[in-house]
Amino acid sequence: MASDGVQSSKSTNPAAQPDLAAPENPAHELAQFAAGCFWGVELAFQRVPGVTKTEVGYSQGHLHNPNYRLVCTGTTNHAEVVRVQFDPTVCPYTDLLALFWSRHDPTTLNRQRGDVGTQYRSGIYYYNETQARLAQESLEVKQQELKDKIVTEILPAKTFYRAEEYHQQYLEKGGGQGSKQSAAKGCNDPIRCYG
Repeated sequence: MASDGVQSSKSTNPAAQPDLAAPENPAHELAQFAAGCFWGVELAFQRVPGVTKTEVGYSQGHLHNPNYRLVCTGTTNHAEVVRVQFDPTVCPYTDLLALFWSRHDPTTLNRQRGDVGTQYRSGIYYYNETQARLAQESLEVKQQELKDKIVTEILPAKTFYRAEEYHQQYLEKGGGQGSKQSAAKGCNDPIRCYG
């Protein structure tokens, strides 16, 4: 609270702060996307030429340092996100947006197919104003293709909490069934999600 009794508009909650991570290569950029369960979304982004790194985790919630169990309760308001590092000279941000829209149904609120909960919501979390503008423009174009209203949120990227190690590159490593899926650049094999 501010001294005059009015709540300060600047949050001190680490979860509500901007994601200040920097790409490993200064010529690269970061992006965050939420499109349902992060396993299949991550594998799709891993396959994109120009994507140099992917990580799955949690963002946009209010709890500092959440874990998978807590996120799944729906009480932290985190989304399952993929943080993508990419080389914009090889992979423009618009290519990532196109893949994002193709990977899920952006008209279903807090659900993707059988996965239900706020952690499965649709979101684009931007790192700069150019990304924000391109995300909004892509939403407007996609809306023209759909009869139902898009519910995707477009917000600044907040603190990214890396998910537990077993979630990282989960499908590439074989998932719960031990059946590895290719993360090779340009691979277009169907992505099968399994726990």
